Parts: sequence; C-alpha cells; structure tokens
Amino acid sequence: MTTPASRPSLALTVGEPAGIGPEISIRAAWALRRQARCVLVGDAAFLSLTASLIDPAIRLSAISTLALRHSGLPHFGPDVIPVIDVPLDAHVVPGKLDANNGRAVLATLDLAIEGVRAGWFDAIVTAPLQKSTINDAGIAFSGHTEYLADKTGTPKVVMMLAGALSVDPSEKAQPYLRVALATTHLPLKDVPAAITPDSLARVLDILHADLVAKFGIARPRILVTGLNPHAGENGYLGREEIDVIEPVLDAARARGIDARGPYPADTLFQPKYLRDADAVLAMYHDQGLPVLKHATFGRGVNITLGLPLTRTSVDHGTALDLAAQGLGLADCGSMEEAIRVAISMVHAQNKS
Repeated sequence: MTTPASRPSLALTVGEPAGIGPEISIRAAWALRRQARCVLVGDAAFLSLTASLIDPAIRLSAISTLALRHSGLPHFGPDVIPVIDVPLDAHVVPGKLDANNGRAVLATLDLAIEGVRAGWFDAIVTAPLQKSTINDAGIAFSGHTEYLADKTGTPKVVMMLAGALSVDPSEKAQPYLRVALATTHLPLKDVPAAITPDSLARVLDILHADLVAKFGIARPRILVTGLNPHAGENGYLGREEIDVIEPVLDAARARGIDARGPYPADTLFQPKYLRDADAVLAMYHDQGLPVLKHATFGRGVNITLGLPLTRTSVDHGTALDLAAQGLGLADCGSMEEAIRVAISMVHAQNKS
C-alpha cells in the first residue's frame, strides 16, 4: 500500500463504453497523473484509440490480467497510464448501448475489487455505467453500491455525496458539503417505513466511523434532518421525529457520536448552520441531494461508506447523448474531484 508521501494507486473502472466514462477517465487520469497512480480498467485497445483521439501526447500501456496476477502491478512513471486489459465483446458505437458488453463492464468492477484485496490498488474510482446493459446481458444488477456491498460481504452501506461549494482556486479554504442519506432509491411513499430505529442507528454509526477512519476527522459533527416539513412541528405534521429520529439521536450521543437535530430540511442548508458541520444526514434522496447538486454539480463526488475498501465515483450518469456527439464535449471535473477525494481518503487512512 502507499505511504502519505507517495502517489496512491487508484483503479479507475471506465464504466459504460458507449458513454462518456472512458473519455473522462482518460482525461482525469492524465490531468492528475502526478498526484495519483491512476490505473484504467477496461478494454486496452479501445482506450488506446480513444486516448489518441483526445490527445496524441497521452501514453497508455496495457497489462494483461494474467501478467497482473502473476507479477503484480508493474511500476510506471507519471507520464504513462497503465491499463488493465478487460476486453469488450462487441464493437463500441458511442451513444449506442450493446448488451454484449454488459459482462465485460461488470468484469472491470470484479478486477478492481480483486486488486484492492491483493494490494495492487489503494482505492477504486468508478465512472458511470448503464444498469440496463448489464441487466440485458442476463445479470441482475441494481447499481455500483449494491454490487460492491454484495461482493465484499458488507451488510449495510451508506451513500454520501460531497463537493466543494466554491471552485475558485484563489480560496485557500473552500467550504465543503457532505450529505449522507438514511434511505436511497425508494419511492417516496416507502420512505417513512424504511426509517426504523435500527436502520437509522446503523447509518449514523457507519457515517461517524468513516468520517473518523477514512476522512481523518477526529470528532465529526453531524447535522440530521427531520423527515416531515418543519421537522414534524412537534407532532402536528408527523410523529417520525418524536417516535424514531429523536430517540436514535439521543442514543447515538450516548455512544459518543455528535449527532444534532432533527432540523427542518428547508432551513438547515445555510452557511450559518453548515459552517462547523462535517456532514448532513438527510432522510431521503431528494431531500438532501438537490441542494448538494445545485451547489456542486460538475464537481460533486459519490462516496460509498461502510465498505472494507475506499470507493468514490462521479455524481452523474453515462450521458449517452453527449457521447454520441463525439469526444471533447464531456466535463471531466467530477471524475477529477472523485480522484482527489480518493487520494485524500487514502492519505487519511494511512495517517491513522
């Protein structure tokens, strides 16, 4: 594994080949090649062709999985990007999905997980994939997060999105926002039943533990939203705050977790409240993420908490329509930020 003074080794899975994932992975890996040892995981021939069209100066070097398993990851200087070759099964047409490539896309994730376990990689950074391509290939698949949890035997994971609230490089200390979710991809009608004392307590424990272990925050302060408008308004607009959220927060504080709330979600996301907070825990997907994405889109990062490995990702999808228009239109800012966050997380863990 890396030391804080060295470049961390990051596996970059390039995602859906017909989308913008390959382009943004190559461009971000090249831009940050002196900060991290970014290793692309995908079809080497396809990625080499794509790189040559982006910028002829970009140098890639292919490594077979057989050689990797036999000898480990070879050393490359910062001016060469290694590619672990996971061949596709069908020709790629930008913007056009092909189920024949679904299994190869999934194989890149499997290799990245294997690489972390083998010590080849310090963390995984994932480009967006298309769930339908994998499902159409005959494999039940609901998303990166669920797949990584299943493959690592992790019973509970937490989705957190994060990003700087300013991208002005002149600001030395940019305000940063982290929003974790108590529930994720559920119909709104199912959210109240999913917020149980046990589930909410586990989410808080995971969030607190990873803020300490993976972000190096010694005593994280977590602000928690209510579920209902005005945080239930003393029970007049719902009792979930009184019956579930407040008791869970009381118990969490008794365990040494600085969790405060529940606060009305419509007023919580203000600088005066967020100034000293390390994370916000929102009750459902569209309660917390619209605020974060409005403030950080194009630079936001998706982070999976609770895994026995470090995984970051972009905050957007495959953008098939953009990919169909050709190279040079996609913004790789979110992928660059995902790499930067992975670097900082690796360093924080090495210091602990």
